[in-house]
Amino acid sequence: MLPDPAALIRTLAVSAIPLLFAITLHEAAHGWMARRFGDRTAEMLGRLSLNPVRHIDPVGTVVVPLVMLILGGFIFGWAKPVPINPRALRDPRRDMILIAAAGPVANIAMAITWVLLFRLLEPFVNAWGGAGVFLGSICAKGLFFNVLLAVFNLLPIPPLDGARMLRGLLPPALGQRLDSLEPYGLIIVVALLAIGVLDDILGPLFIAVQQFVLWASGIKGGTG
Repeated sequence: MLPDPAALIRTLAVSAIPLLFAITLHEAAHGWMARRFGDRTAEMLGRLSLNPVRHIDPVGTVVVPLVMLILGGFIFGWAKPVPINPRALRDPRRDMILIAAAGPVANIAMAITWVLLFRLLEPFVNAWGGAGVFLGSICAKGLFFNVLLAVFNLLPIPPLDGARMLRGLLPPALGQRLDSLEPYGLIIVVALLAIGVLDDILGPLFIAVQQFVLWASGIKGGTG
């Protein structure tokens, strides 16, 4: 059953800004970390920018998430990957782990920022009426999308960040086997989504990371 058009428009209105920021910061963080370790590829291609247009993949960032939203399923999508040249890194194995981790870490930091912003605005939400509710909803979506993006990317499935991090920890032979799965990574993710396995895997991890974000934001017990 398709969602009510008015409800869909409201959801898009509060989701667009935090989702674009979450994707943009995630990708830019990879490029920033790569530059720190000697690879300036992303910088030369203009991918260190916080301009979302530079990171948007028309299919992965727009079409797929919109279709998933309309169908009411798990919101899934991707941005244009930031190009990394391992040969330009000082210590490729170590540096690739940290470059891959930079994306999820950036999302967790942004999730904390959204919670802090909500706490700052909370006293004014009721006074501002509909505008206050709208801003509060944007902050809530900012928390949701950033935690989701961080957790999702920790999956050890190429080309997700979790696989990049695992690749740097594995012996070269096993790492090459992991790399060989990359052409099928999207198929694997979609299959796991279809059979509901990802919900079982990501659900507890999502809750744990969200509780950490709330705790780090000064909310006792991770609630409130």
